[in-house]
Amino acid sequence: MRPDQLHPAIRHRIRFLPSIPAGPLGRVIGRAVRARLPEGRLPEGVLSGLVGDLPGGPSRLYVPAPGTPRTGAALLWIHGGGLVSGSAAQDHQWAGRLCAALGVVVVSAEYRLAPEHPYPVPLDDCRAVWEWLLEHAGDLGVDTGRLAVGGQSAGGGLAAALAQRLRDEGGPQPAAQWLFCPMLDDRTAADRALDGIRHPVWDNRSNRAGWASYLGVEPGATEPAPPGHAVPARRRDLAGLPPAWIGVGDADLFHQEDCAYAERLRAAGVDTVLDVMPGAPHGVETLAGEVPWVRAYVGRARDWLADRLADRPADRPVDGPQGN
Repeated sequence: MRPDQLHPAIRHRIRFLPSIPAGPLGRVIGRAVRARLPEGRLPEGVLSGLVGDLPGGPSRLYVPAPGTPRTGAALLWIHGGGLVSGSAAQDHQWAGRLCAALGVVVVSAEYRLAPEHPYPVPLDDCRAVWEWLLEHAGDLGVDTGRLAVGGQSAGGGLAAALAQRLRDEGGPQPAAQWLFCPMLDDRTAADRALDGIRHPVWDNRSNRAGWASYLGVEPGATEPAPPGHAVPARRRDLAGLPPAWIGVGDADLFHQEDCAYAERLRAAGVDTVLDVMPGAPHGVETLAGEVPWVRAYVGRARDWLADRLADRPADRPVDGPQGN
């Protein structure tokens, strides 16, 4: 990828940023680096703690402190890492800022990682956090009709898959799906023509390793096709899914698959906002969150989520299952 394809506001800091390796050695290095990243301080007015007794490990809980604004809504947030690395701790400040800015409870899900724990384990772990949130909504002062699911990168893909699974299972549904540069389609990884493009942060070689670790087979296979809710973009029927916000940069490897998914959601009658950032690489909201152009992008995303989590009717059961 040419440097002039990146937005001028971030070009100088992104140009030489290496892609994250997702092979065996890359996983070891990536996990070690992420484990040592400082968590940073939370904004004032936010209390945090751990949620134990969950299969994926202790998730993180962020609640508005007494006396601070709170809306009675909540977000289940899912971290990125290509399905092979990362933890809830890496989004500690992000989750705390969301809690403070929107007055919502945030549960940042911990889930087990591939290849040690391939599909469906990571999705099962996120499903268990959703169930915990439903069960404890009353204790948290949260309306179960105003729960959203969201995530970044692999976490965005898991959030989309979770929304599909909950649609098929019936019961209380997410009020929204909030997806930052989501990893949605293993067929992108199978396109070897993309290997020669130097996508910053996450390139197609890493993408292929991540999907192969998660699926247990080479990505892009048609016989057999990936099971169930493993690959959100493979689902044929998208009708009845929650309203969606999808944000992605046009310098992101996932740009085309994310735009295609947004268009399919719209065609299926799902209220969908697609926010494409010109010249933005993968995860720009993390890499350059202080840049005014990026702050405006995150602000639009927060405004959309706040609107979706405003007062609305309580539990909205649906019939299920609907299949893929």
